[in-house]
Amino acid sequence: MRLEAQGLVKQFGDAFTLSIPELVVEDGAAFGLVGNNGAGKTTFLRLALDLLRPDEGHVALGGARVADSSGWKKRTSAHLGASFLIDFLTPDEFFGFVGSTYNLSPGEVEQRLDSYRSFFTDDVLGPDARYIRDLSTGNAKKVGVVAALLPRPELLVLDEPFANLDPRSQIQLKDLLRRRRTEHGTTMVISSHDLLHVTDVCERIAVLDEGCIARDEPTTPETLDTLEAYFAGEDRAAAPSSVETATSSGNGSARPA
Repeated sequence: MRLEAQGLVKQFGDAFTLSIPELVVEDGAAFGLVGNNGAGKTTFLRLALDLLRPDEGHVALGGARVADSSGWKKRTSAHLGASFLIDFLTPDEFFGFVGSTYNLSPGEVEQRLDSYRSFFTDDVLGPDARYIRDLSTGNAKKVGVVAALLPRPELLVLDEPFANLDPRSQIQLKDLLRRRRTEHGTTMVISSHDLLHVTDVCERIAVLDEGCIARDEPTTPETLDTLEAYFAGEDRAAAPSSVETATSSGNGSARPA
């Protein structure tokens, strides 16, 4: 599912403004969004899912503006953090609830969960399962991410999916995301602080800096080093030329003057 943002502005008093003149994520692409805390990553994702309304501009999914339509919702799933969980349910109960909202039968939910059982410990699935509120932060994160994968959406939106996961689980999650895209052509929009993992999974990376896209480039073998240099402050002066290149190719947008 294609994502398109046009003239997008969201202001929070005098403290912060998100401003994205143009951003397009093509159908089937894996798009990574990186940036420091407070850069606007989660704000953008919430705007894309119609959880926030922009002050100006719009986001369209599959050609339909999210604020004016609802058909995109059954084709999209997301996990943006603990607020997306129902913590008084067990994981099995939560997966059943999510499945029902996408018209999946209990049998279909169980069948699809079989692909993810090795991702979980015994206290998440099975007779010894705890309530979500009693899980570790990492296991609760796994529940949210798998719940987003369960419907096999056309568009998958994840905010910090690798945070709080142990190294083994991070590697497993990267494999799950790659397989989802390969097998189902899922469009993915993933925000992350983890530069290594997001460059491993995404074919294109944008840097959001103080509410504006500072870089937007295809992932190459040099991307991780380039991003590390940028966030270390070594490559900030080079960012405008990179942005101009991305804008001219229709892949990004420069910071407004």
